[in-house]
Amino acid sequence: MKTIITFILVISISITSAFSQDITGVWSGKTKRGDKELTFVFQIKKENNKYSSTMAVPTFRIDGIKPTTTTFEDGKLVIDGSNVGMKYEGTYNAELQQFEGTYKEGTIVLSLNLKRGAAKIADSKRPQEPVKPYPYYEEEVVFENVEAKISLSGTLTLPSKKGKYPVAILISGSGAQDRDETFMGHKPFLVLSDYLTRQGIGVLRFDDRGHGKSTGDFGAATTEDFSKDVLSAVTYLKSRKDIDLKHIGLIGHSEGGIIAPLVANQTKDVSFIVLLASTGISGAELSVMQSKTLRGFPVKDEVAYEKDTRKAIAIVTSNKSTKEIKNELTAHYNAFLRPILTSLGAPEKNINAFITTQIKTSIKPWSRYFLQYNPADEFEKLQIPVLSLNGNKDTQVDAKINQAGIKNALIKGKNKDYKIVELENLNHFFQECETGKMNEYRKIDQTFSPVALKEISDWVLKRVK
Repeated sequence: MKTIITFILVISISITSAFSQDITGVWSGKTKRGDKELTFVFQIKKENNKYSSTMAVPTFRIDGIKPTTTTFEDGKLVIDGSNVGMKYEGTYNAELQQFEGTYKEGTIVLSLNLKRGAAKIADSKRPQEPVKPYPYYEEEVVFENVEAKISLSGTLTLPSKKGKYPVAILISGSGAQDRDETFMGHKPFLVLSDYLTRQGIGVLRFDDRGHGKSTGDFGAATTEDFSKDVLSAVTYLKSRKDIDLKHIGLIGHSEGGIIAPLVANQTKDVSFIVLLASTGISGAELSVMQSKTLRGFPVKDEVAYEKDTRKAIAIVTSNKSTKEIKNELTAHYNAFLRPILTSLGAPEKNINAFITTQIKTSIKPWSRYFLQYNPADEFEKLQIPVLSLNGNKDTQVDAKINQAGIKNALIKGKNKDYKIVELENLNHFFQECETGKMNEYRKIDQTFSPVALKEISDWVLKRVK
């Protein structure tokens, strides 16, 4: 979920140049965080005297990140990625012909110099990723969310160009995701899409709004807004003659799993849902859990820490104005978080940056909606087949607690066709793993467990006959 989407989803772009220099084009640079070397590539464009940037991080096989603004004045380049939680500031060095500056993300500050041209790094071994030509039909598609006035770009794969096929729409987890849900060097949606299509199930996957080739403002959107994007995908599929209209389903990963029921409860055109590492409890309760299990620092009093965390959530979800919430939250974090971080020896400037980032994140529309949303309310309304899969080593979304929430809601709603499975030794991304911790994702060659892939396809195929 968004509370745990950290480093790779909060990066920025920025580029500076000499006063009259044309800075448009590709710039790249390398930096280090600990022992890990990170490569950044930035594409700078200028239209109507305004700059814009698109960022890629080859280290993590991430691209299509669009910072909010890019400015270049008096030799200083500022790429403001507040929409994704980062900022780059650099100054052009004419002698070395490079931009010298810093990349900031929360309390993280990295030196990053940029030179013209794209940098490449060796690809990690990802044996499950398909290689073209594929033994099935693939088409680049674009469809509209008319209400939001945005275009969504994606890829539709079908077993063959001829015929009518059942189709599953893939819904990504939190943070701005491309159509492959690229994360930590893996492309889980590409692997899932390839597998399902080879089994006879069509797949539509698309770039999140404001990311990749899709338009719109990702940073201003909520979970409910994302459900409207998926609903637009359903509408688009209904316009095609090669789709089995009786069998259009949704497969949602992480946050995608709580978007799926919102979509299904708005239309009669969704025939099944697959939940992958979905939550089954309220956003507020999930955030409290993650604040304790995923935080990067110890506390002396866990009871007091939870109490203060719940107070912060209460402030954020109040009906007060944004200004009042910001002021109250600032005072609360200074009384609550600052003493903890100070006792750990964190520098004052880092503490200030951390608190500022926490406040900005907390008051965003996504956060305020998510904290008040309980997906169990939507699961309870579902009368279509539901498959829920979780890995028992998922450290981001606890399998037992969340599956219990999903199951109880389906039982309460008297759903007659559901299956809930906890898969052994799988993490949040359904990789076979040792610990399930986030720092393990990239190290694992496997992208998606064959056991999980088969579980999904077998279940879907039985319901689209």
